[in-house]
Amino acid sequence: MTTIQALIIALLQGLTELFPVSSLGHAVILPALLHWTLDERSLTFLPFLVMLHVGTAAALLLFFWRDWLALARGALGLADPLHVRESRHILMLIVIATIPAVILGYAFDSLFRTLFGTPMIAAMFLILNGLMLFLGERLRARSSMTGDRAIADLTIVDAVVIGCWQCVAFLPGISRSGATITGGLLRGIDHQASARFSFLIALPVIFAATASQGLKLHHAHLGFTDLQPAILGAIVAGVTAFASLAFLMRYFRNHDNWAMGPFAIYSIVAGAGSLLALTFL
Repeated sequence: MTTIQALIIALLQGLTELFPVSSLGHAVILPALLHWTLDERSLTFLPFLVMLHVGTAAALLLFFWRDWLALARGALGLADPLHVRESRHILMLIVIATIPAVILGYAFDSLFRTLFGTPMIAAMFLILNGLMLFLGERLRARSSMTGDRAIADLTIVDAVVIGCWQCVAFLPGISRSGATITGGLLRGIDHQASARFSFLIALPVIFAATASQGLKLHHAHLGFTDLQPAILGAIVAGVTAFASLAFLMRYFRNHDNWAMGPFAIYSIVAGAGSLLALTFL
């Protein structure tokens, strides 16, 4: 992997991991479109992937540090009784919404990537991602849901449903944030609250994926030179992810009607364009 390739992949990770357009789908499609040959058995490839996740997780933790601090204080009983009860309830929701993805990822992640991780299939799923975002907005617009529920108003059933939506993102081309935000919208919370909950439950899932991949490195003997692409990737992915979070939270705060529309259009156009390019170029 060249330095330019590492930079592009890290930028892509930082943007598409949090935008509702599928980081995994882009990671599968882009190298094929650019005719890159990436050796996944290379000594430096797995550390690079792990550090991309570390960078993204760091961005999530830093951006939402006030949320996590408030939840921790409440969970430890260091706040007034109302906030203690609310914090413990939200933490329970986060844990419950995380469990389906952790179980499914541990059991079937490699199988899903083997079966569906080809550029053509990822491009098709990217189109489906756009249709999913459109359908979610359409169903919300046609229903009686007002979007006036807060995260603290979610129930255990809501958390399970949103957690199951998160599992759809194991298919390359389906966005994790897109699926979970859509799931939140269909449970009656607005775009901003859905996005916030989506990003809160993203952190433990990314930590779990990082730990799972990191365990494979315990026998690796890597020098600083070997780790340079990984360190560069972590920094670029982290900075880009933080900027993405700042943009998205501001965007969802100011847009609550068909806010997923632009991302749906992008997914469909990018998926269809990739299919054409992969077929004829």
